[in-house]
Amino acid sequence: MTTRIDLQPAYVLHTQPFQNTSLLVDFFCLDHGRIRAVAKGARRPKSRTRALLQPFQPLLVTLAGRAELKTLTAVEGSVNVFNLQGTRLFSGMYLNELLVRLLLFNEGHPELYQSYQQAIIGLHGDRDLQQILRCFELELLDALGYGFNREDDCTTGQPIDPDALYLFHPDVGFERVAGHAEAHVGNPALFSGSDILSLGSNLSDDRVVSNAARRLTRMALQAHLGDKPLVSRELFLKQRES
Repeated sequence: MTTRIDLQPAYVLHTQPFQNTSLLVDFFCLDHGRIRAVAKGARRPKSRTRALLQPFQPLLVTLAGRAELKTLTAVEGSVNVFNLQGTRLFSGMYLNELLVRLLLFNEGHPELYQSYQQAIIGLHGDRDLQQILRCFELELLDALGYGFNREDDCTTGQPIDPDALYLFHPDVGFERVAGHAEAHVGNPALFSGSDILSLGSNLSDDRVVSNAARRLTRMALQAHLGDKPLVSRELFLKQRES
């Protein structure tokens, strides 16, 4: 039985050449999550479809097919195309790569879709870049079931003490450091209680808190990304060095 998805809000996460003139496209759809589809003829020079299948642009897509791999039968997009540049472009690529690496096919995440959309809108605007990235990373972890309690000690259940130090265990949470805290200095998994509590208040623009949040989300995501490096991060580092 052929499954048809009509006029589904979606964003392009990734494209790659397919056969002679087509594209293989990973979409992030509002109700259906990550879907892979063939865009037939999209690589032809005068293809209108190719012009529309750009990342970070809101689309309406119609997809059909019997198997997991669908066929793109129609796509609609806005006439006004907004281009990300510089650091914000690499940040958008990073968000897309996280979704491609971590989302399973055909599992809907409507709330995560809304979070992604807000992040893309923020990248097109002038919102603080670090806040955009950290908020999305935390929402992604929560949506995939990899989130952790940011209010209570994972071993005792006691509220996080802003004046104490805690060790972070991915997928589990924060364990208060017992004994002499000096023994843990230099451990990247060590966080202050005040920094942890800041994660629950839409993140602070304080540089120390921002750096702690970046270190935390990187550790939490790495547990699920594995050893394969993120291409977007490597491209960003090369761009900074050039």
